[in-house]
Amino acid sequence: MSLRVAIAQLDMVVGDIGGNVDRILGSLRRAEAAGAQLCVFPELAITGYPPEDLLLQAGFVADNEAALAEVAASTGDCAAVVGYVQQLPRAAGGSVGEEATGAEAGADTWASRRPHLANAAAVCAGGRVAGVYHKHLLPNYSVFDEQRWFTPGDGPPLLYRVGGVLTGVSICEDVWASRGPVARLGAAGAQVVVNINASPYSRGRRAERLAMLAARVREAGTAIVYVNLVGGQDELVFDGASLVVAADGALVCAGAQFEEDFVVVDLPVPRAQEPSARVVDLTGPKAPARPKAPATRSVTPEPLDPVAEVYAALVLGTRDYLGKNGFGGAVVGLSGGIDSSLVAVVATDAIGAEHVHGVAMPSRYSSEGSVSDARVLAERLGVHFRVVPIDQAHRCMDAVLESALDAPPVGITDENLQSRLRGLILMGISNATGWIVLTTGNKSETATGYSTLYGDSAGGFAVIKDVLKTLVYDLCRYRNARAVAEGAVEPVPPSVLVKPPSAELRPGQRDDESLPRYELLDPVLEAYVERDRAAADLVADGFDPDLVERVVRLVDSAEYKRRQAAPGVRITNKAFGRDRRMPITNAYRPRTKDAPARAAHGG
Repeated sequence: MSLRVAIAQLDMVVGDIGGNVDRILGSLRRAEAAGAQLCVFPELAITGYPPEDLLLQAGFVADNEAALAEVAASTGDCAAVVGYVQQLPRAAGGSVGEEATGAEAGADTWASRRPHLANAAAVCAGGRVAGVYHKHLLPNYSVFDEQRWFTPGDGPPLLYRVGGVLTGVSICEDVWASRGPVARLGAAGAQVVVNINASPYSRGRRAERLAMLAARVREAGTAIVYVNLVGGQDELVFDGASLVVAADGALVCAGAQFEEDFVVVDLPVPRAQEPSARVVDLTGPKAPARPKAPATRSVTPEPLDPVAEVYAALVLGTRDYLGKNGFGGAVVGLSGGIDSSLVAVVATDAIGAEHVHGVAMPSRYSSEGSVSDARVLAERLGVHFRVVPIDQAHRCMDAVLESALDAPPVGITDENLQSRLRGLILMGISNATGWIVLTTGNKSETATGYSTLYGDSAGGFAVIKDVLKTLVYDLCRYRNARAVAEGAVEPVPPSVLVKPPSAELRPGQRDDESLPRYELLDPVLEAYVERDRAAADLVADGFDPDLVERVVRLVDSAEYKRRQAAPGVRITNKAFGRDRRMPITNAYRPRTKDAPARAAHGG
């Protein structure tokens, strides 16, 4: 026996309730035309994910519920599982949703204003909502904050008979728990469990999900249909990569990575057992015969390799941030270096060369190769390009600062002045044109504070904010190799890949004069920032104690800069921003040796 399932892997827009409904209804029509018995949509498909404090607005929640009613009214014999937000009665859910009492009664407090909502999945068929599932497990770690807005579900298992198949419903986090909601649905008699998701991308996430689903079907004895959101939302990227796993653990099919997809699959299901849960029958007695057309996905696409995966995430995150926020173009400061080259290439792939504007801003310290490499890059990409020298402005500002300081600006003051002049030019262009400024700082620089506030950090979106410097090189080589395979010219000139990294703010300057070499720096950053390894543990792991102490000091002292940084694409499981929330005022200094940790005073 099998169930024909349509998987609508869609790119939703947070807050665009009408547009999201149109996308849902369009997919539902496709599912019905394909003879699907069930069509599944991502988590919070109607509102987009995550809606965050839009949920505090009663009108937003009401509009989302009205939209669900519209979707339900449009369903026929093909059932649909649709993610939305359900307003709960205040009496439900115990103490979490109770009204404020005592001193808080009538006060404008979070307790008095907190919404009483469920992250819900509606099962719709025959023009009505046949049942609603509330997400049981609300994640409150990493980028997730669901306990701020939602009340957890705790009801008994409920099954739906769809095309004769006993089907359970769950939401995202519910499938990750051993002996959790999915196991209970399997024990209650489910043959298939639908799990709707808004699962953000991080490196290696697809393989992690597949291993988890294999473990869950072994435990629950059911097939699982795992549908995931796709698209960029602020710094988050949802990679799609929906998965269908049979009850024997075999991968039946998968959705594409980093793009919308619509998959129709005939899913084999295990033999039915007598259910121990209540069953809602969605199989009408006069259901028309199903067409015998084949399912649309018979071959599972090969997953992207690790570097290609990151590159696709950067492109999608950039495209959606600019597109969903109405930016018609982007401007990038092209230094002739590796970071700005990668940002320009990503932007070109994301929004098209005609919408990308590169600006070279040489100073008296810029090498001849800086401008020529930037020009070659722009020509190969086909983007707009102009040269705006800053030397005249630099000399003028030197004179202005000299009068303010009673001495000529030197050292870091003069170096940062150049960076800020470049930021001023880019922001001026942005103001005049409406193009967004894409910053070019990578994660290694962001981590260590190797950037200038209101200079190279100025801008609206930080494309490679979560990309370590060594990975920047890998991504450029990947994109060049892809171009060659496609019969095109390499976008990044070879000279860019071999020149020593430099900010070129003083004669002969190199990054490794201010930072450890990137091949030494990045492994420490990966361990300390992304894996939360203690400094002493890093030393025990074999890292040089002086290197660890230096890197930890740089990272911890740069939090104030990061707090003012533009949002950027998240590609790891610990990005700066939503993931890593450290206090700016922080006197703790981790120990690297056997000496006790102590607070720093002064300095």
